[in-house]
Amino acid sequence: MKNPRILITRIDRIGDVVLSTPLPRAIKKKYPECYIAVLVKIYTKDLYLNNPNVDELIVEDDEGKSFTKLISLIRNKNFTHSLTLIPTEKINWLLFLCGIKKRIGVGNKFYQFLTNTKSVYRNKYIPLRHESDYCLDQIRKIGIKSDDLSEEIILTDEERNKSLEIKRSICKSSEYLIGINTTSGNSAPNLGVSEYIKLINNLKKIKNVKVGITEIDPQNELKQIEDIYFLNTNNNLRESIINFAALDLLISSSTGPMHICAGLNVRTLSLFCPLTACSPELWGPKGNESHIILPNDKYCSTVCPGDPKLCDFSGEGGINSEIILEKVKTILKLEN
Repeated sequence: MKNPRILITRIDRIGDVVLSTPLPRAIKKKYPECYIAVLVKIYTKDLYLNNPNVDELIVEDDEGKSFTKLISLIRNKNFTHSLTLIPTEKINWLLFLCGIKKRIGVGNKFYQFLTNTKSVYRNKYIPLRHESDYCLDQIRKIGIKSDDLSEEIILTDEERNKSLEIKRSICKSSEYLIGINTTSGNSAPNLGVSEYIKLINNLKKIKNVKVGITEIDPQNELKQIEDIYFLNTNNNLRESIINFAALDLLISSSTGPMHICAGLNVRTLSLFCPLTACSPELWGPKGNESHIILPNDKYCSTVCPGDPKLCDFSGEGGINSEIILEKVKTILKLEN
């Protein structure tokens, strides 16, 4: 295979898109002269801006871009391969109608059979591997070997300088800026907002610590807290990425901002559930200094409601603000 033209599609959420970034890096390492495009949603395209391994970003849901126009645009690119990291019938037919000869997807859907799409399989997650590793199975199928799971988001020099200016505007040279992302988009177990407020108030008592809330639209309860910073209020995604780069540590559940920070090589402290579908083995950050907090071994069987969307880690053996606070002190070597 000489200088392939490869289209990678990842039409889903922020964290999932960041987890796809190892693929173009591995492909370019094997074929430096190849052409790589990534098909994403409009709200995640900023994750791939300035990525040196990506030659073109194609936005699936641009205003005014109909399905037929998208077919025409992609067809004219003469891609030799497509890699569909999450299967949807719409994307499957899109790539088929674009005339891409070598198409690889995930699983064994009937529409994939109809279009003769080749597949990789996750074998019911046995043995359990990381999501990025499962994604890399698609390039392994075309002869590209890689085990580098590091997530990456690339900032320009100007953006890095802006991030440093943001940090300096909040912190003195000896101070740490700790970001807290209190929501998870209902995608993973998470602390209740009242427990996050306890954590924020305790962190504020520590000298050399400044606290920033990282949501674009913070909850009303958080807006009542004094002497904290709302870093991303009403920002677009790229502006938020620059602010995440200013952090010394992000505290969050398993969510998109955690993966953004991993891609920026920012330290993370993440709350996880041991259930397979939510576990750090599957969804943990890669490429940064990452720290994981799990509830006690028996918590899920004795206390947890059994639904990750309902679990707030409360109760005996769970996770609370005191546990997180002590972990933060250890990571940053803080004193009261």
